[in-house]
Amino acid sequence: MHTHRVSRTTVFAGFLGLFGLLSLTGAGPTSLPAQEMDARPVNPGRTTESPYTVNLDVTFGVTSFLSEDTGTDTYQFVALRPGLSVGDFAIGLDLPLNYRFTGENGTKSEIREEDWVPDSDHSFLDVYLPKLRYLRYGTRGDLFHLRLGKLSGTTLGNGFVLNNYSNQLFLPDQQIVGGLVDVDGAGVGFPYLGLQTVVADAASWNLTGGRLFVRPFSRTGISVLSARQLGVTYVMDRDPSDIATDHVVVWGVDLRQPVLDSDRLALTFLGDVAVQKSRQGVMAGFTGRAAGILLFGGQLRIMDANFIPEYFDYSYDLRREQRYAVYNGDFTIPGRAGWLGRLGFTLLEDTFIFDTVVRGSFTPEPGSYPELHSVLTLEEGLIPGFSAFSAQGSYTKFDIRRWNDFTDAENAIIGVRFNIRSGQVVVSLRYDLTYDPYTAGDPTASGKPWVVTSGLESTISF
Repeated sequence: MHTHRVSRTTVFAGFLGLFGLLSLTGAGPTSLPAQEMDARPVNPGRTTESPYTVNLDVTFGVTSFLSEDTGTDTYQFVALRPGLSVGDFAIGLDLPLNYRFTGENGTKSEIREEDWVPDSDHSFLDVYLPKLRYLRYGTRGDLFHLRLGKLSGTTLGNGFVLNNYSNQLFLPDQQIVGGLVDVDGAGVGFPYLGLQTVVADAASWNLTGGRLFVRPFSRTGISVLSARQLGVTYVMDRDPSDIATDHVVVWGVDLRQPVLDSDRLALTFLGDVAVQKSRQGVMAGFTGRAAGILLFGGQLRIMDANFIPEYFDYSYDLRREQRYAVYNGDFTIPGRAGWLGRLGFTLLEDTFIFDTVVRGSFTPEPGSYPELHSVLTLEEGLIPGFSAFSAQGSYTKFDIRRWNDFTDAENAIIGVRFNIRSGQVVVSLRYDLTYDPYTAGDPTASGKPWVVTSGLESTISF
């Protein structure tokens, strides 16, 4: 990691100046806004009838960053996280100060200036856009939804091109702000059209995409026909590799056809045809929910040589060099038939959620071995006698060749977060482990191929 030093007095003064400005503009103790994953825990004990809400979180703790010299550098930190909510509109900031004590007996202090000072590797937007923790209008599923901030679980259409994308794999070292806009024509009395768009990094605009869809039978009054969607998806990465000589472009057409929609059983048929250069992939499948608790799905896929389904997926930012080698023809995956299966559970009014997706080839070989992605969420109130506890976890595994590979940390991404609330205070422990295929394949690289970051923090909400 490139590190440079300027006056820490300058950084500290700027930090305090921002805090003072926020104080003068009213970021004081009132009530809590409506929340999403990137915002803050909901406190059901405080309500207001005001047309707007203002809040302030103060978070302090310890976290680790990657370092070329030592492997990881550990810093203490304090962060101010004010937020404002007015109706469907909400905005929040993240103003961190990472510091540590150095020298003999800790007599000197050092501020991590990469958080505030642009350099040759990080532009002004790279540094200051992440200070925008979130900006949103509406929520997913609304007729109009706008969102800037960290992205996770981002999907266009059926996901055969872009599925479950996340721009958070390199936290806390790389703070990336992405954006998405969803527009449904029904909001202006024209339910035949809709649009989904996504920008992975608003500072560079390298990875962008969109999906335009139509509902040709939306006025029929027949639910299974009026909800039918035909869509066209286009996604481009302008900087897919350090050695790339061209852009990566993936586009396709899709069909979503609900066939059942009841509390007992919801079922939707899916279909896609996607193109990467001159290569094609075809998918047919279904997704649904049974008895309100069982999540399920399945797909069959036929793919040309070197076609990669879900090219832009959860792990794309980590494996984009590998993906580009296949896209560019430097590495060959034969044509094949493939599959995808999904199984999950959501219980006790969604306070317990477990969801697993596995995909692979009927003739597995290098480049097409099965992959797994699982998520687990435990909300507050789930565990009797320990209602203040909550947790989130994810496990992603690539290149599964044998049963014991499921428990091997090689080719894995693991993330867990534990939270305990006491009144207005939430204490959180975070641990992330990522297998870096480039370090593993480089005999000159120092250190092990596993990248581990962790942090312990306490948040006080006002």
